[in-house]
This record gives sequence, C-alpha cells and structure tokens, in this order.
Amino acid sequence: MKIDQEKSDFLEEMLQHWQEEQLLSEDDVKRLQGSYEAKSFDWRRLAQYSFWIAMACGVISLGALLVDNQILDYLRKLYDTPDGMISLLSAAAAALLYWLSFKRRKSLPMEIFSNDAIIFTAVMLTANAIAYLGKAIDTGGTHFSLLILFSVFIYAILANIFKSRLIWIFVLISLGAWFGTETGYLSRGNLYFLGMNYPLRFVLFGLVLTLVSLLLRKVKAFDYFYQTTYVSGMLYLFVSLWLLSVFGNFGTLDQWYGIKQISLFYWAIISAVVCVISILAGLKYRDDISREFGITFLFLNLYTRYFEYFWDSWHKALFFCVLAASFWFIGRRAEKIWNVEFLKK
Repeated sequence: MKIDQEKSDFLEEMLQHWQEEQLLSEDDVKRLQGSYEAKSFDWRRLAQYSFWIAMACGVISLGALLVDNQILDYLRKLYDTPDGMISLLSAAAAALLYWLSFKRRKSLPMEIFSNDAIIFTAVMLTANAIAYLGKAIDTGGTHFSLLILFSVFIYAILANIFKSRLIWIFVLISLGAWFGTETGYLSRGNLYFLGMNYPLRFVLFGLVLTLVSLLLRKVKAFDYFYQTTYVSGMLYLFVSLWLLSVFGNFGTLDQWYGIKQISLFYWAIISAVVCVISILAGLKYRDDISREFGITFLFLNLYTRYFEYFWDSWHKALFFCVLAASFWFIGRRAEKIWNVEFLKK
C-alpha cells in the first residue's frame, strides 16, 4: 500500500513504540513495515489543489467580466451580441458540460477532481446565463432577488438530476443571497429589516436552515444532501453569530465606531451560549458536526473577546505571552486527548 509521507512517519513512530512496549516483536515490525510504502509525491493532493485554484480563478474571471462595464461595452461593440443571445449561448454551453460530466462520471469515476471541475464550470455558465437573462428582460426594476430565487430552483433541479453535492452547495449559496437581497428589497433599502441588521437576519436564516435539515434527515429523497445542508446551515448560523458578537445590531460602521466594544458583551454571551448548547448536543447525540462547530466557534469567540478587550490596555509583550501560554495549554490538552482516543482504538 502506498501512503503519504506523513502517515508513513506516523506508522514508523507507532511501530517503534509498540516494539519498545513489547507488543510487537522485531520480526512483526519488519513484516508490517514491508506492507506499506511512502509515496515520493502526493499527486492526488496536487491535483485537488490545482483544480481548486483553477476554479477559483474562473470565478474571479467571470466576476470581473460581469462587473466591469468597460469590458462589457467593448464586447458589445466587438461582437454586437444581444444579452439574450449571450444567455442562450451560456445555457447551451452549460448543458453540454452537464452532459459531458454525466458521461464522465459513468465512464471515468476515478477522475473525481476533473469531473467536479467540469460541473463547476457548468454551474458558472448557468449563473452567467441567468445573469444575462436578467439583463435581457430588465425593465428598470430593482427586484432582482427574483432572478436569484429563479437560480435557486434551477440549481436544485440540476443537483437532483445529477446527484451532485457541489451543485447543491450553489443552491444553498443562492438561497442565502436571495434571502439577503429580498429582505433588503422589502425594507426599501433600509439597513434594518424588522429591526434586524444583516448578521442578525442570517442568524435566523442559519437556524431555520439547520432545523429544516434536521427535520428532513430521515427523508430518503433528502438523504444524499442532508450533511451538506446541515453543515451549510451551521456555517450560516455560527458565522453570523460571531459577526453579531463583534458588530452588534448596528446598520453602519459609523454607528459601530461610536460605541464601546464592551457594550456588545451580551451578544458575545448569546453567541457563547449557543456554542455550548451545540457542544452539549453534539456530545449527547454523538453528532461530530455539532460538537466541532461549537468548540471551534467557542474558541473563536473567546479569542475575539480577548483581542477586543485587552489589545489596547495590555503591554504587547504580556498580551502575546498570555496568548502563547493559552495555545500551549490547548495543544497539551489536545495531545493528551488524542493519545487517549488512539489507545482506546
């Protein structure tokens, strides 16, 4: 078996430890060492990162194209192509790539990253088609959140047809974008919707999305997308709570600059309480996602408060000394817990 160098080093260390503890003989260790071989280079990881970078560059390229009016005007002069035609061509190219990815998943299932890259490109072309469709039918209105809602349904249909979690992620991203723009439209451009700024709105959005995913987790048709939806809901919820603990329920940065950070302490308490509830629920129901989100954001909240309250009042040497000691303590405790869990296994 060919394994990563990191895993090979770990196995070497453990085999040496077991031999010292007389759990394995020297012959056993040599026999086990002969059953694996360290890879000279992790090509799988390089392929994964390369495709990620390629897809990220594609998104940046498309975004730059859509927002740069000079480029769009130049393309219009060069090709004189109507928005409707661009939308149609993008949709046709996306359909071709969806068909190609579907065929490749059947014939070349081992090329995971290549197939995902093709699907991702098709999704970007779908977004481009929807955007230019909106331009083509634009009558000067500002209710463009309806176009985003339309993309939610398109992506949801495609995700179910191709059984793709990658496309489902775009469903959830588009759903969040629709919620933000729709509440902004309903508030007539006001920074508050029903007295809530954007972070507080997305706390509710993330909570609803998380609860819906938990309620539907036993529905067979939803089972394939359950974990993706659950993680996305938790991400919306906890990131919004963290932003709320930093900025409070203020609509502008000018309002936020005018208050002392200590006055937002109650938002930090609410955020910490939700983290503790998530940890306890994760421990009780053996839910690793809930537990890890709670632990991660509890630490993030604690260190955020530390920077907020002590950055200006403490000498920097003392500040970083305490910071180093806290991370050393966490590392030591984590190392002991890891050792206990490994020995149990």
